[in-house]
Amino acid sequence: MSSLAIPDAWTGALPTANPPAGVNVYHLPTGTYETRAALAVQGGSFRDKRPFAASAVLVRHPKGDLLIDAGFGADLSQHMAMLPWYMRSPHQAGRTAAEQLDAVGYDRGRLIGVVPTHTHWDHTSGLDSLHGTPVWLNPAERRHAADEPDSKVFRQVSRHHEIHSYDFGSGPYLGFPASHDVHGDGSIVIVLAAGHTAGSVIVFVTRPSGERYAFVGDLTWQLDGIRHRVERPWLMRKFADKDPASVREGLLRMISLNDLIQIVPAHDLAAYDGIPHLTSGVSS
Repeated sequence: MSSLAIPDAWTGALPTANPPAGVNVYHLPTGTYETRAALAVQGGSFRDKRPFAASAVLVRHPKGDLLIDAGFGADLSQHMAMLPWYMRSPHQAGRTAAEQLDAVGYDRGRLIGVVPTHTHWDHTSGLDSLHGTPVWLNPAERRHAADEPDSKVFRQVSRHHEIHSYDFGSGPYLGFPASHDVHGDGSIVIVLAAGHTAGSVIVFVTRPSGERYAFVGDLTWQLDGIRHRVERPWLMRKFADKDPASVREGLLRMISLNDLIQIVPAHDLAAYDGIPHLTSGVSS
C-alpha cells in the first residue's frame, strides 16, 4: 500500500457560519451493494466484501430543505439493467428516500432541491420517486450528464425534473477555490471538487451546535482513503475518475481537515455514524 504524503493540517480559522435554529441533518439509507475492498482502496483485500452505502442525506433549513444525493430508486432493477454487466453487483434495496420522507409525514413542498454530488446511477436512481423536486447541477456536471455513458441512468430519471443551475460565486472555501453558499449563512456550502466527474462537488453543512460535516461523494469511496491516505487502486482510478490528479488534490485537502469535520464518503456506512435517521418527530 502506497500512502500519500501527509498534508499539513488546516491551521486557519474555519469559515464563518451562522446556521439558524432548525438546521439539522438526517441519513436516509436506501440500500447497499457489494464491492470488494481490493477494488475500493489501495491495500484492500479481495476477501473483504464491503457493503457500499447508497444513501440520501436530508438537510433541514428554515429557508428550504435540500437532499444530498438520492440513493436507490423504486425502479432500481431497471436502472441496474442499464449498467454494463461488470457493474451489476449483488445488492440489497431498502426504502427509497421518497418512501422514508412520506412515512414520517414530511411535507415535500419544503424541498427546494436535490443536490447530487455527481450524476452516477447510485447517487441519482432515487430521483425516479422524487417527482416535482428540482435537481441542482453546476454547468460542468450538467455537461457531463448530457454526454457521458456513466450518466445514462441519470438522463432517464431526470427527464421530468426541473434542472436548477447554480454556479460558484461565493469564493474560496477551506482550500477549495470556488463555492456556492446556498442560503447565504454558511450553513450549506457547495464546493467544486472536480475529478471523479467534471462537476463533482462536496457539500459542507454546519449545524447550530457547531458540528460540521463534509459530504464528499466519491472523492473517496471509503473512510480508509482519509484515515490511511490512500487513493483508489490504479485500475479503478483509470476506470472511474475523469481526472485522477484532481481527485488526489481534493483528497489531500480533506485529509488536512479530518480532525475538524466529520467527513462522509457517500459509500461508507460507518461514515454516517451519529447522523440520525428520520422519525415522525422531525416531519414538521
